[in-house]
Order: sequence, then structure tokens, then C-alpha cells
Amino acid sequence: MRIAVVDYGIGNLRSAEKALQHLGADANLTSNAAQIASADAVVLPGVGNFGACMRALRASELESVTRTAATDGRPFLGICVGMQMLFDGSDESPDVQGLGVVAGRISRLPGRVRLPQMGWNTLEPRSDTRLLAGLPTPVWCYFVHSYAPEPTDPSVIAAWCDYGTRFTAAIERGSLWATQFHPEKSGAVGLALLANFVHVAAA
Repeated sequence: MRIAVVDYGIGNLRSAEKALQHLGADANLTSNAAQIASADAVVLPGVGNFGACMRALRASELESVTRTAATDGRPFLGICVGMQMLFDGSDESPDVQGLGVVAGRISRLPGRVRLPQMGWNTLEPRSDTRLLAGLPTPVWCYFVHSYAPEPTDPSVIAAWCDYGTRFTAAIERGSLWATQFHPEKSGAVGLALLANFVHVAAA
């Protein structure tokens, strides 16, 4: 069972790879489209600016293979901006299209709170989500972001978080999972989430 961590040359992408390897998974950072296409599961990390990440993905010629991986039924995990990239677009970079895998848009968090949200916050998980199954409560996770998704279909929301407003913190649609927070920086809770992903990938 091989997990491809998409390397499109931006940000600290290796931390996700290392967290998965810590769990015993055969996870490797790769910019090779053929390796992504043949992997059993795929992870799309992301940090920084939505537009810069999408442009880097396209410049790396990995947009098509990443979109296919997110839609062909294989286990797929988007992390932080990697989650945002799955949507149609973002108010952070209005002229840049997202992957369009999940209908909806990324919006800025309200100005009445300090931005970015940087630090620990709790999740309000949906009761039937496999993504967060078995995690201890309260579910504390680590966030670094100023924008959050607004999916068109609320049934894809796996967890919410409150920071100035109640926003989508995780999504789950079949084997497509994504988190606005960083599981690889969220201690034991984050590792338990990644273990859920590895278990689904192995199955």
C-alpha cells in the first residue's frame, strides 16, 4: 500500500510525509505524475496563499493527475490549503481557479477576530464521520489560516470549528477527506486521524 504525497514545490510538504511514515505507512513525497497516478492513496498538503499553491501545482504539471486522484475513488486527503484547492476558487485569489472537485468557495474569516487563526482550537465533529472516528473528545487541532471553505453541499461537512464564526473545518465525501487544520501538527489527535486515513487506504 503506497501513499503519494504530492510535491509541487511550495511550502513545508515533508511534515505530512514524515507523520504518515511515523505510523508505518509507505508514504513518499513525489512530483512524479506516474507515481501519483499509480499510488493507492494520495495526500495534497498546502501552506500559504491559495493562488500561489494553485499556480505551483499547474506549473509542476500535476493538476490533472491530482484532480483524477481526488475523484476516482482512491483515498485522498487534502490538508490546509490542500483542502482549499479542492474547491472552485478562493476570495484570497479571485482570479485563480481551484480544482473544482468540491463545489463551493473559500471565504475570509470575519475581521472581528485576529487573523490568521494560529494555534489550537476544538472541533465539532459529525457523529458518523470516519475521518474523526475514535478520536478523543474534545478534539483539539492546530490551525494556521485566515480563510475557510463554504461548501455548496452541507452534507460533505465532517466537522465545524468556531473562530469568529462557525466554519467548515473538515470535509468527507466517500473516500475524499480534507482538513482545514494540520493533523501532522496536532499531536496525538492528528496522528489518530492520519491513522484512520492509513487504515482506509490499506483496506
